[in-house]
Amino acid sequence: MNILFLAPHPFYQTRGTPIAVDLMLRVLAERKESVDLLTYHEGSDVEYDQLTMHRIPSMPFMQGILPGFSFKKLFADVLMTVQAVQLSWSKRYHIVHAVEESVFIALVLKLLFGVPYVYDMDSSLAQQMVEKFPILKSVVFILNYVESVALKHALVVVPVCDSLGKIALSHGHPRVLTLHDVPMLVKSTPLGAGSLDHKFQQDRLRVMYVGNLEMYQGIDLLLDSFSLISSQADHVDLVIVGGEKTDIQKYQQKSNDLGMRGRVSFLGPKPIYRLASFLAEADILVSPRIKGQNTPMKLYSYLQSGKPIVATNLPTHTQVLNREVGILAEPSPDSFAEGMLCLINDQDLAVKVGAAGKQLVEQKFSYTAFREKVNDLYGWLGKVVTNKPKKTSLPG
Repeated sequence: MNILFLAPHPFYQTRGTPIAVDLMLRVLAERKESVDLLTYHEGSDVEYDQLTMHRIPSMPFMQGILPGFSFKKLFADVLMTVQAVQLSWSKRYHIVHAVEESVFIALVLKLLFGVPYVYDMDSSLAQQMVEKFPILKSVVFILNYVESVALKHALVVVPVCDSLGKIALSHGHPRVLTLHDVPMLVKSTPLGAGSLDHKFQQDRLRVMYVGNLEMYQGIDLLLDSFSLISSQADHVDLVIVGGEKTDIQKYQQKSNDLGMRGRVSFLGPKPIYRLASFLAEADILVSPRIKGQNTPMKLYSYLQSGKPIVATNLPTHTQVLNREVGILAEPSPDSFAEGMLCLINDQDLAVKVGAAGKQLVEQKFSYTAFREKVNDLYGWLGKVVTNKPKKTSLPG
């Protein structure tokens, strides 16, 4: 099949959605599908068989596009729309694979050229806008309607978690195939002891967070919580991996203001192939996320590492975690601090929780399971869009 793949973000970058896109492209390459990838001007190139990359033009005021809504991103999406129309005019595509808000570009292409599309649903766009701009609560019904239009016209909706699948079903879409993310440690090669660029003190416990430092990730909650346990656990340090320079400076200042100078380390962004090495240095992993429905991709790598997890007791986590494979704390400093102390003070519980988490991810969220679902999906799509005998429902 000829596939137009729309990825409305910098690609490739080492963060959630671009990693998920790379996994999908990898499977499509294994299937020998012909893919035109249209993405932003920023990021590193990737190479797969029968993959052609197309990037929107680069302009000075469009540098450093971050996750979430911004006017830079909005302008980039306009450029993507123009280029997607040009590509569709010059080449016949069997299917458009649309990630995130590019579903609206796919809807335009369907109206203009009749090309069906798959909606790769990484978040609820209506919910995301309201969380970013609370003033929009008064018009959330309009946002929900716009989202429902994009959902209903998709040939298939592919959410990354169960809560997003429920949103798609609530809009009446008949074909929903949940495609969970997978851990990224399969691509990582742990380094030898002492080979990391950050020298951890061997006689101290380490609480570790990995990911971007956007507001919805709950870094304020994490720092406030850790400040509460500092006096009770003076042998424990907090290590934060990831984040933009400006965010690191802001949170470093906050940690200093909370009296934790020397107890909190900000290591900045690290390449994905080193993820296993850093997780191996942790004693406790944390995900203090406070907003959103989709499950953070890092959670699957956390689980695969075999280290115990403390996470906020919110749907973003509870659709994967339960109290057997993680400590679920309410999104308040007192509760999250108590969750960390629970594992700090009970080594047997920490080992038990970590082992249960590793078993869960290996049984349900492996790359093999991901590849099988993508193969089932595109095997079905191939029969539908090339006018072969159709199946009435998705496989699986």
